[in-house]
Amino acid sequence: MPKMLSRSTFPRLALLVAVAAAVALVTLNRDKLDPALLDAWLSGFGIWAPVVYVGLYALGTVVFAPGSLFALAGGAMFGPVLGTFLNLLGATIGASIAFLIARYLAGDWVARKAGGRLKRMIAGVENEGWRFVAFVRLVPVFPFNLSNYAFGLTRIPLVSYVVTSFITMTPGALAYTWLGFAGREALEGNGSAIRYGLLALGLLAAIALLPRIIKRMRGGDIAWIDAPTTLARLAESAPPTILDVRGADEFTGPHGHIPGALNIPLEELEARIDAVAAKLKGEVITVCRTERRSAGAARLLQDVGFADVKVLKCGMVDWNARGLATSLGEQVA
Repeated sequence: MPKMLSRSTFPRLALLVAVAAAVALVTLNRDKLDPALLDAWLSGFGIWAPVVYVGLYALGTVVFAPGSLFALAGGAMFGPVLGTFLNLLGATIGASIAFLIARYLAGDWVARKAGGRLKRMIAGVENEGWRFVAFVRLVPVFPFNLSNYAFGLTRIPLVSYVVTSFITMTPGALAYTWLGFAGREALEGNGSAIRYGLLALGLLAAIALLPRIIKRMRGGDIAWIDAPTTLARLAESAPPTILDVRGADEFTGPHGHIPGALNIPLEELEARIDAVAAKLKGEVITVCRTERRSAGAARLLQDVGFADVKVLKCGMVDWNARGLATSLGEQVA
């Protein structure tokens, strides 16, 4: 006979089913979500409207409702200052609830299903802690609503997660709130709305440039490794993965390649990273003819969550100059 659900298991299962049903409902009705309808509905709550709004924003975050819908509505309804605070509060509470659901209710199941980019995100938090949370919040590499659940699978303390999220979500919340406020003012004929709108668009442009700025700032953080050290590491019991990012013709060309290397051309790496993530375990050393392309590959791997990436100094040119062995490697299909 099948085992009966225990008293402790049934409430957890019921909550998970309810969340899944709510997510499905929101997903199927995304095109019907309207800030104007939200504004009209909340106006009936009087002085309690801000409290109801925060609760609704938090719930929307848990069930994957578009965050921009609430952020714009918050600016239109409550103004740039109070609206920004309420948007941050609602987003942070919702992100915290999703975090706790993943950690205490669905952690084992989600962890088993996690793959590709999600696994790398978890690994990034395990290695970098709150710094990786800040990076994900500032640079939207991962979807916001999904990342809230993914963070719950890591060992990061709840307090660190909440404080870091609140602080690093501020620029985006401020920009969207001011944009919503500017739209409302424009509809009411306020000439200063143009100034508000330009300010919000400037903030959004700055946020859009953050990935490039961070990449440049992280340029000095690339770890380098020379050929003799690489050769010694390859002889250890847990050798690094050698990722050769040259084209296939160069990989089998006159410079040869390091024994056991995987070959993924740099221009294909980003598109294929999920498919080959299982092969890139532990320490990864990127290689090209010199080091320009391999440095770019290292930055790309770091940006998607690989924590232990190094670049072979002077690439295959130096490897060949030292007379080190080359042989056929494994090309990733």
